[in-house]
Amino acid sequence: MAANRNNRIGRTEHPVSDGPGNAAQGGRLRRAVASETRVRAGQLVQAVRGEDIRIALLALLVGGLAGYAAAGFRFLIGWIQYLFYGAEAEKLYSTALTLPWWQVLLAPAACGLLVGLFIRYAMPNGRPQGVADVMESAALHEGRMPLRHVALASLANAASIGGGASVGREGPVVLLGAGLASAVGRRLNLNRGNMLTLLGCGVASAVAASFNAPLAGALFALEVVVGHYRLKAFAPVVMASVTGTIVSRIHFGDFPAFIKPQYTLVSFWEFPAFALLGVTAAVAAIAMMGAIIAVHHGARHSRVPAWGRPAVAGLAVGAIALLFPQVLGVGYEATDRALNGEFGLWLLFGIIVAKIAATGLSIGGGFGGGVFSPSLMLGAMVGAAFGTVAASIFPELASDRGAYTLVGMGAVSGAVLGAPISTILIIFELTGDYKVTLGVMFAVVIASVIARAVFGRSFFHWQLRQRGVIAEMDHAAQTVRRTTMADLAQTAVPVMNGACSVADARSMLIEVPDRPVYVVDDDGRLRGWVGLPELFAFGFDATPGAGESVENAMRTPPFLLESDNVDEAMQVFSRAAEALLPVVSDPAERTLRGEVRQRDVMVAYRDAHEAARED
Repeated sequence: MAANRNNRIGRTEHPVSDGPGNAAQGGRLRRAVASETRVRAGQLVQAVRGEDIRIALLALLVGGLAGYAAAGFRFLIGWIQYLFYGAEAEKLYSTALTLPWWQVLLAPAACGLLVGLFIRYAMPNGRPQGVADVMESAALHEGRMPLRHVALASLANAASIGGGASVGREGPVVLLGAGLASAVGRRLNLNRGNMLTLLGCGVASAVAASFNAPLAGALFALEVVVGHYRLKAFAPVVMASVTGTIVSRIHFGDFPAFIKPQYTLVSFWEFPAFALLGVTAAVAAIAMMGAIIAVHHGARHSRVPAWGRPAVAGLAVGAIALLFPQVLGVGYEATDRALNGEFGLWLLFGIIVAKIAATGLSIGGGFGGGVFSPSLMLGAMVGAAFGTVAASIFPELASDRGAYTLVGMGAVSGAVLGAPISTILIIFELTGDYKVTLGVMFAVVIASVIARAVFGRSFFHWQLRQRGVIAEMDHAAQTVRRTTMADLAQTAVPVMNGACSVADARSMLIEVPDRPVYVVDDDGRLRGWVGLPELFAFGFDATPGAGESVENAMRTPPFLLESDNVDEAMQVFSRAAEALLPVVSDPAERTLRGEVRQRDVMVAYRDAHEAARED
């Protein structure tokens, strides 16, 4: 009995090994597991080959390239600065205090001469390039930028900054990062949506590497370049921004750009003061942008050749620097000192005026470089001066003036850049101070609203307007604006000469009764059209008036210009209540080019929005 029990136990513990049926079942199980493994492996391969994974890998690649390009750009600025001033560090203000007066005066002028000649004879378009060119590329050229042009512009920008012009380095690194991203995207023949995402990756990494600010880099790219925050673009842009930050921290360390004491808000009653500081910052931002515009306009109408204008502007900047050396270069050292309360009130007022003048001369006079660093320094001086005055009036309610300096930095730069969200994050990450962020947000919004109402969306949009460019990030709106009636017009249309009779018109309308016939003169200019309604009104029978000229029966219809876009055409159709309209060359000549049907315009409008959704 014990043996039988052991046999039963043995058979229970090893069922698969007993009999051919169990062996077949085990084979089927192994085949099922192998099949499931192959399916999962295929899904994994498909996922790896998917577009999202591909863009994510490209984001890491572009992030690394742009990060190292931003680091290399900083080293290049240092080398050029050493040639002119004998110092590589960003502390150009301290260096200038130890130099002879003639070197401070002439170094920016000599640099300006070299930059002017380089831009005139080496740059394809004969002008500096920066953030506005990236925006134009994103809005109008599907993110495509010639890398050679970007490289040449980067040399001009680095020379301008290293030579002491009152410009910033952030705009040039944005251009550099975008150019590298565009080169990668063009090499892989990416579509428009992916090109813009990759362009945003390059911009985000460059800004993050320049500022050690990953959040600000990502938000700036999405706010200014990509134009939306959808996850498809957000994820790779953030990955690129983090990659650029890692590169920056490897080479420059992990610490904020400005070292300062910790500030706290003394009272919420300070917010009216922050609001007033926002208004003051808007005035300062408008003054700086106005100075740039005034110098630019004056330089264009002067007798000084374009290649010589940076030299004249550099000489003027050098003269200002003899009294206020703080204006030279990116101005980070002066900004840092303002944050630590090292400048008196009257010196602050002098630096404010000097910085506005030096920035206007530098950028308006033809130097390369950006506007962010000058606006950051100007905001620091405005905030420090405002805080000094506020503390003297309400000493028990006012915070340390360094807090007002932070708020001023954000308010002025946000108004100039037209990117308030990114600016708030940049100020936070530049300083590592969260406690004053509420004040920064409040003042930035007020300054941005006022500057936009008075000046326009941003300084970059003004630059684009000077070139006749409308940088609209809405792809559907771009397509609608680019599609003209010359693209949609049907040229095969029934036409008759104005010398023909009403009887001739009747004969032609019998062949095409559902549409009008266009009446033109001997030179093909549109005189009007005639259809069945016009003939009925005139008298459709061929007796007494049948021999009269068709011009007596025709009427003058509304018309479209061949340069009109889809949006303009839809407005004309809505007023005309016609199913089709003639297309003419221009309002004066009115040479007939063809006709456009309302349904074709509406189809073009629909196709533009469908294409935008696909992107």
